[in-house]
Amino acid sequence: MASRIAFVTGASTGIGFDTAIALRAAGFTVYAGARRVDKMEPLKQHGITVMSLDVTSEESMASAVGLVEAAHGRIDLLVNNAGYGSYGSLEEVPMAEGRRQFEVNVIGLARMSQLVIPGMRLAGSGRIINVTSIGGKIYEPLGAWYHGTKFAVEGLSDSLRLELKPHGIDVVVIEPSGTDSEWGTIAGEGLLTISGGGPYKEQAHIVAAALASTSGSGHVLSTPARVVARTIVRAATAKRPRTRYPVGRGAWSVLALRRVLPDRAFDAVFWNLYRRLAG
Repeated sequence: MASRIAFVTGASTGIGFDTAIALRAAGFTVYAGARRVDKMEPLKQHGITVMSLDVTSEESMASAVGLVEAAHGRIDLLVNNAGYGSYGSLEEVPMAEGRRQFEVNVIGLARMSQLVIPGMRLAGSGRIINVTSIGGKIYEPLGAWYHGTKFAVEGLSDSLRLELKPHGIDVVVIEPSGTDSEWGTIAGEGLLTISGGGPYKEQAHIVAAALASTSGSGHVLSTPARVVARTIVRAATAKRPRTRYPVGRGAWSVLALRRVLPDRAFDAVFWNLYRRLAG
Protein backbone atom coordinates (compact mmCIF):
# COMPACT_ATOMS: atom_id res chain seq x y z
CA MET A 1 0.00 0.00 0.00
CA ALA A 2 1.30 3.47 -0.89
CA SER A 3 2.62 5.57 1.97
CA ARG A 4 0.07 7.98 3.37
CA ILE A 5 0.85 11.66 2.91
CA ALA A 6 0.89 13.83 6.05
CA PHE A 7 1.25 17.58 6.40
CA VAL A 8 2.18 19.00 9.84
CA THR A 9 1.96 22.73 10.56
CA GLY A 10 3.91 24.50 13.30
CA ALA A 11 6.69 21.92 13.00
CA SER A 12 9.71 24.04 13.97
CA THR A 13 9.64 23.08 17.67
CA GLY A 14 7.84 21.06 20.32
CA ILE A 15 4.76 19.05 19.45
CA GLY A 16 4.88 19.73 15.72
CA PHE A 17 8.57 18.84 15.43
CA ASP A 18 8.18 15.57 17.34
CA THR A 19 4.95 14.72 15.53
CA ALA A 20 6.64 14.97 12.15
CA ILE A 21 9.31 12.51 13.32
CA ALA A 22 6.78 10.14 14.88
CA LEU A 23 4.59 10.09 11.78
CA ARG A 24 7.61 9.39 9.57
CA ALA A 25 8.57 6.50 11.86
CA ALA A 26 5.00 5.20 11.53
CA GLY A 27 5.38 5.00 7.75
CA PHE A 28 3.89 8.30 6.58
CA THR A 29 5.46 10.49 3.93
CA VAL A 30 5.74 13.69 5.92
CA TYR A 31 5.80 17.35 4.97
CA ALA A 32 6.58 19.76 7.81
CA GLY A 33 5.75 23.45 7.59
CA ALA A 34 6.64 26.48 9.71
CA ARG A 35 7.90 30.04 9.39
CA ARG A 36 11.28 29.21 10.94
CA VAL A 37 12.58 26.85 8.28
CA ASP A 38 16.06 26.77 9.81
CA LYS A 39 14.65 25.21 12.99
CA MET A 40 13.34 22.29 10.91
CA GLU A 41 16.67 21.38 9.31
CA PRO A 42 17.18 18.35 11.62
CA LEU A 43 13.91 16.88 10.31
CA LYS A 44 15.54 16.31 6.94
CA GLN A 45 17.72 13.62 8.53
CA HIS A 46 14.52 11.62 9.11
CA GLY A 47 13.45 11.84 5.48
CA ILE A 48 10.96 14.64 6.13
CA THR A 49 10.41 17.42 3.60
CA VAL A 50 10.43 20.84 5.22
CA MET A 51 8.54 23.80 3.78
CA SER A 52 8.14 27.47 4.56
CA LEU A 53 4.62 28.03 5.88
CA ASP A 54 2.98 31.12 7.32
CA VAL A 55 -0.60 30.40 8.38
CA THR A 56 -1.43 34.11 8.22
CA SER A 57 -0.56 34.21 4.50
CA GLU A 58 -3.01 32.93 1.89
CA GLU A 59 -0.22 32.70 -0.69
CA SER A 60 2.01 30.68 1.65
CA MET A 61 -0.72 28.20 2.64
CA ALA A 62 -2.09 27.70 -0.88
CA SER A 63 1.42 27.27 -2.30
CA ALA A 64 2.46 24.69 0.30
CA VAL A 65 -0.67 22.56 -0.08
CA GLY A 66 -0.50 22.89 -3.86
CA LEU A 67 3.09 21.64 -3.97
CA VAL A 68 2.28 18.55 -1.92
CA GLU A 69 -0.84 17.74 -3.91
CA ALA A 70 1.07 18.26 -7.18
CA ALA A 71 3.71 15.79 -6.03
CA HIS A 72 1.37 13.11 -4.68
CA GLY A 73 -2.12 13.91 -5.89
CA ARG A 74 -3.46 14.05 -2.35
CA ILE A 75 -2.93 14.80 1.33
CA ASP A 76 -4.24 12.03 3.58
CA LEU A 77 -3.57 13.64 6.95
CA LEU A 78 -3.44 17.26 8.06
CA VAL A 79 -2.13 18.01 11.54
CA ASN A 80 -3.04 21.60 12.41
CA ASN A 81 -0.54 22.37 15.14
CA ALA A 82 0.58 25.94 14.38
CA GLY A 83 -0.31 28.37 17.12
CA TYR A 84 0.89 30.47 20.02
CA GLY A 85 -0.40 31.91 23.28
CA SER A 86 -1.14 35.62 23.59
CA TYR A 87 -1.62 36.59 27.23
CA GLY A 88 -2.44 39.88 28.90
CA SER A 89 -5.51 41.58 30.27
CA LEU A 90 -8.27 42.10 27.74
CA GLU A 91 -8.13 45.79 28.58
CA GLU A 92 -4.44 46.11 27.72
CA VAL A 93 -3.88 43.75 24.78
CA PRO A 94 -4.00 45.82 21.56
CA MET A 95 -6.81 44.83 19.22
CA ALA A 96 -4.27 44.20 16.48
CA GLU A 97 -2.67 41.51 18.65
CA GLY A 98 -6.07 40.01 19.50
CA ARG A 99 -6.85 39.75 15.80
CA ARG A 100 -3.46 38.17 15.11
CA GLN A 101 -4.09 35.58 17.83
CA PHE A 102 -7.29 34.51 16.10
CA GLU A 103 -5.64 34.73 12.67
CA VAL A 104 -2.93 32.24 13.65
CA ASN A 105 -4.83 29.91 15.98
CA VAL A 106 -8.23 29.78 14.27
CA ILE A 107 -8.32 31.33 10.80
CA GLY A 108 -5.06 29.70 9.67
CA LEU A 109 -6.27 26.33 10.92
CA ALA A 110 -9.60 26.78 9.14
CA ARG A 111 -7.96 27.84 5.88
CA MET A 112 -5.51 24.92 5.90
CA SER A 113 -8.49 22.64 6.40
CA GLN A 114 -10.35 24.30 3.52
CA LEU A 115 -7.39 23.72 1.25
CA VAL A 116 -7.09 19.97 1.91
CA ILE A 117 -10.79 19.08 2.20
CA PRO A 118 -11.62 19.05 -1.54
CA GLY A 119 -8.96 16.42 -2.25
CA MET A 120 -9.96 14.34 0.76
CA ARG A 121 -13.62 14.60 -0.21
CA LEU A 122 -12.95 13.42 -3.76
CA ALA A 123 -10.91 10.51 -2.37
CA GLY A 124 -13.66 9.65 0.10
CA SER A 125 -11.13 9.51 2.96
CA GLY A 126 -8.80 11.62 5.01
CA ARG A 127 -8.15 12.85 8.51
CA ILE A 128 -7.77 16.31 10.04
CA ILE A 129 -6.20 16.49 13.50
CA ASN A 130 -6.51 19.82 15.30
CA VAL A 131 -4.14 20.38 18.19
CA THR A 132 -5.97 22.54 20.69
CA SER A 133 -5.26 22.37 24.42
CA ILE A 134 -6.98 21.67 27.69
CA GLY A 135 -7.21 25.45 27.39
CA GLY A 136 -10.12 24.84 25.04
CA LYS A 137 -12.14 23.56 27.99
CA ILE A 138 -10.76 25.61 30.89
CA TYR A 139 -9.69 29.24 31.32
CA GLU A 140 -7.15 31.44 33.06
CA PRO A 141 -7.08 35.07 34.14
CA LEU A 142 -5.28 37.22 31.57
CA GLY A 143 -5.74 34.55 28.91
CA ALA A 144 -8.97 35.71 27.28
CA TRP A 145 -7.59 35.98 23.75
CA TYR A 146 -5.75 32.66 23.87
CA HIS A 147 -8.57 30.68 25.44
CA GLY A 148 -11.05 32.35 23.11
CA THR A 149 -9.16 30.83 20.18
CA LYS A 150 -8.97 27.39 21.73
CA PHE A 151 -12.66 27.33 22.61
CA ALA A 152 -13.31 28.38 19.03
CA VAL A 153 -11.24 25.51 17.63
CA GLU A 154 -13.14 23.04 19.80
CA GLY A 155 -16.47 24.22 18.39
CA LEU A 156 -15.14 24.46 14.85
CA SER A 157 -13.83 20.90 15.07
CA ASP A 158 -17.12 19.51 16.36
CA SER A 159 -19.10 21.10 13.54
CA LEU A 160 -16.51 20.06 10.97
CA ARG A 161 -16.57 16.47 12.21
CA LEU A 162 -20.28 16.20 11.55
CA GLU A 163 -20.24 17.84 8.14
CA LEU A 164 -17.30 15.78 6.87
CA LYS A 165 -18.47 12.41 8.21
CA PRO A 166 -20.60 11.63 5.11
CA HIS A 167 -17.48 12.16 2.98
CA GLY A 168 -15.33 9.67 4.89
CA ILE A 169 -13.17 12.33 6.55
CA ASP A 170 -12.42 12.13 10.29
CA VAL A 171 -11.82 15.19 12.47
CA VAL A 172 -9.97 14.70 15.75
CA VAL A 173 -9.04 17.08 18.56
CA ILE A 174 -5.85 16.70 20.61
CA GLU A 175 -5.95 18.43 24.01
CA PRO A 176 -2.46 18.63 25.56
CA SER A 177 -1.55 20.06 28.92
CA GLY A 178 1.85 21.80 29.32
CA THR A 179 4.72 20.35 27.31
CA ASP A 180 8.50 20.32 27.47
CA SER A 181 8.87 23.27 25.15
CA GLU A 182 9.43 27.01 25.21
CA TRP A 183 5.70 27.72 24.84
CA GLY A 184 4.84 28.52 28.46
CA THR A 185 7.93 30.64 29.02
CA ILE A 186 7.32 32.67 25.86
CA ALA A 187 3.64 33.15 26.75
CA GLY A 188 4.59 34.30 30.25
CA GLU A 189 7.16 36.76 28.95
CA GLY A 190 4.57 38.21 26.59
CA LEU A 191 2.11 38.48 29.46
CA LEU A 192 4.56 40.48 31.58
CA THR A 193 5.32 42.78 28.66
CA ILE A 194 1.63 43.62 28.29
CA SER A 195 0.34 43.55 31.87
CA GLY A 196 3.36 43.23 34.16
CA GLY A 197 3.45 46.85 35.22
CA GLY A 198 -0.12 48.08 35.19
CA PRO A 199 -3.28 47.48 37.22
CA TYR A 200 -3.08 43.71 36.63
CA LYS A 201 0.57 43.32 37.61
CA GLU A 202 -0.06 41.12 40.68
CA GLN A 203 -2.10 38.65 38.68
CA ALA A 204 0.33 38.89 35.78
CA HIS A 205 3.35 37.81 37.81
CA ILE A 206 1.46 34.88 39.33
CA VAL A 207 0.13 33.66 35.99
CA ALA A 208 3.48 34.13 34.23
CA ALA A 209 5.23 32.03 36.88
CA ALA A 210 2.52 29.37 36.63
CA LEU A 211 2.87 29.26 32.84
CA ALA A 212 6.63 28.83 33.20
CA SER A 213 6.03 25.90 35.57
CA THR A 214 4.34 23.99 32.73
CA SER A 215 7.13 24.71 30.26
CA GLY A 216 10.42 22.90 29.91
CA SER A 217 11.62 19.52 31.14
CA GLY A 218 11.37 18.58 34.79
CA HIS A 219 8.60 20.95 35.76
CA VAL A 220 5.60 19.76 37.71
CA LEU A 221 3.07 19.81 34.89
CA SER A 222 5.32 19.45 31.86
CA THR A 223 5.01 16.48 29.51
CA PRO A 224 7.55 15.55 26.82
CA ALA A 225 6.35 16.66 23.40
CA ARG A 226 7.04 13.14 22.12
CA VAL A 227 4.24 11.86 24.37
CA VAL A 228 1.78 14.17 22.63
CA ALA A 229 3.29 13.15 19.28
CA ARG A 230 2.64 9.47 20.05
CA THR A 231 -0.97 10.31 20.83
CA ILE A 232 -1.28 12.12 17.50
CA VAL A 233 0.08 9.06 15.72
CA ARG A 234 -2.52 6.91 17.48
CA ALA A 235 -5.23 9.31 16.38
CA ALA A 236 -3.83 9.28 12.85
CA THR A 237 -3.67 5.51 12.54
CA ALA A 238 -6.71 4.31 14.51
CA LYS A 239 -9.36 2.70 12.34
CA ARG A 240 -12.04 4.59 14.26
CA PRO A 241 -10.36 7.40 16.20
CA ARG A 242 -11.84 9.01 19.27
CA THR A 243 -13.15 12.51 18.79
CA ARG A 244 -10.84 13.87 21.52
CA TYR A 245 -7.54 12.87 23.08
CA PRO A 246 -6.60 14.70 26.30
CA VAL A 247 -2.90 14.05 26.87
CA GLY A 248 -0.21 15.06 29.34
CA ARG A 249 0.30 15.39 33.07
CA GLY A 250 -2.77 16.72 34.77
CA ALA A 251 -4.89 16.85 31.60
CA TRP A 252 -7.48 14.27 32.65
CA SER A 253 -7.73 15.48 36.25
CA VAL A 254 -8.09 19.15 35.31
CA LEU A 255 -10.77 18.38 32.73
CA ALA A 256 -12.58 16.15 35.22
CA LEU A 257 -12.62 18.98 37.77
CA ARG A 258 -14.00 21.32 35.14
CA ARG A 259 -16.86 18.93 34.42
CA VAL A 260 -17.94 18.42 38.02
CA LEU A 261 -17.28 21.76 39.73
CA PRO A 262 -19.53 24.81 39.46
CA ASP A 263 -17.84 27.78 37.81
CA ARG A 264 -17.03 29.70 40.99
CA ALA A 265 -15.70 26.62 42.73
CA PHE A 266 -13.46 25.92 39.74
CA ASP A 267 -12.36 29.57 39.79
CA ALA A 268 -11.19 29.18 43.38
CA VAL A 269 -9.48 25.81 42.87
CA PHE A 270 -7.67 26.94 39.76
CA TRP A 271 -6.53 30.27 41.19
CA ASN A 272 -5.19 28.55 44.32
CA LEU A 273 -3.34 26.07 42.10
CA TYR A 274 -1.74 28.91 40.18
CA ARG A 275 -0.61 30.59 43.37
CA ARG A 276 1.07 27.33 44.42
CA LEU A 277 2.70 26.86 41.02
CA ALA A 278 4.00 30.42 41.18
CA GLY A 279 5.61 29.61 44.53
